[in-house]
Amino acid sequence: MFPSLDPKKMQAMMKQMGIAQEEINANRVVIETDDKNIIIENPSVIKIKMQGQETFQISGEIKEEENNSSEEDIKTIIEKTGCSETEAKKALEKTEGDLAEAILSLS
Repeated sequence: MFPSLDPKKMQAMMKQMGIAQEEINANRVVIETDDKNIIIENPSVIKIKMQGQETFQISGEIKEEENNSSEEDIKTIIEKTGCSETEAKKALEKTEGDLAEAILSLS
């Protein structure tokens, strides 16, 4: 942005403009979507406050995992076994998304 500006002057300018940065010590960042999870290992996370809003800048080692269990599968397991939602999710994870095997393991 300004190659000849030293970091201390840059921080002072940002402070005058009402921009604040804070580094967050994170071990892992997970972004959950309907069909997959985006996992960022060993992340560098910076929280930026500007004009009353907070944004996050995240970089690191990115990998994606498919969501094998759907909400319908979880509801089905709960209806058939009477277990809790947490137990149903764990059973699906343990059986790698096999609905019938998850129900049998909880019965």
